[in-house]
Amino acid sequence: MWQTLRYRGTEGGTRHTHGQTDTDSSLKLTLSGIESKTDKLSRALLCLQPADKVMTLLRSLFLSLLATSAITEDSALPTLSDVSAAEAFIEASEVVVIGFFETPSEETFGYKEFVEAAKTVKPIAVALCSDKEAWAKLSIVSDTIAIFRKADNHQENLQLSQTKKVEADGLARFITMNELRYITEYNQVTAVGLFQSEVKAHLLLFINRGSGDYKVLKERLGALAPEFIGKLLFVLVHGVKSNEKSLGYFGLTSRDLPRVGIYDGGSDMKWLMPEGEISTERVREFCQSLIRGDLKEVKQAGEPDPKTEL
Repeated sequence: MWQTLRYRGTEGGTRHTHGQTDTDSSLKLTLSGIESKTDKLSRALLCLQPADKVMTLLRSLFLSLLATSAITEDSALPTLSDVSAAEAFIEASEVVVIGFFETPSEETFGYKEFVEAAKTVKPIAVALCSDKEAWAKLSIVSDTIAIFRKADNHQENLQLSQTKKVEADGLARFITMNELRYITEYNQVTAVGLFQSEVKAHLLLFINRGSGDYKVLKERLGALAPEFIGKLLFVLVHGVKSNEKSLGYFGLTSRDLPRVGIYDGGSDMKWLMPEGEISTERVREFCQSLIRGDLKEVKQAGEPDPKTEL
């Protein structure tokens, strides 16, 4: 295998076939709530205080409630109220995370830690859902943190009832290691999700981060990846010291980059695309050659040429 990391598996993965809030609306709701609270309290205060003191107290009360509401809105996660909202949220991004909590409150096991973890995994989209119809649609049976990703059309579930201890750092790591995108940067964390995926074939772009064609090639392959959902995962491997063994597995060093390779976990075989332009057409044909089975007749990468006897 081209990865150099040994790891333990996680449990609970299930297949899934398949938020942003309106600031103006949120502000109106916030102010409406403040005005409602202020009206009730002001009537009580008017009966007890002189007019000048009433105005001072009301002003302080308004500012206090406004600050409190702003903090709540800023830290709150969007709530998905029905099946349509949940499906639209999942469809909107390459990777999303939903916390399915029947009763989302600080007293609920794992809820507070999930909210804290959500703050550290930006820009991944994170939301909450308590709607039981959405739960049924997405095969959720109890409080669960689920990651939905398009790269391999997969839903990774962490069922909290089967977890003895929950910590914010641990949840953030669970999310990050399962954050597979159309083109995923390879490192020791994402390696876990990559090699646990049911998609066992990887299209690898070996490239030096500072090279002039880095951005162009990354975007080019990222745009091609959706054509091979469920067939190959597209992986970005930087030519850095920590990846020397992975490069060496393909017979490469950082001086040889950029190059494109394929690793097939099902057969534990590997190939390099012939040198030349890394165009969309050539990479597409390279991927198709794996799917057709043609690559199995091609010499594997990193293997010496057979000796010819004279």
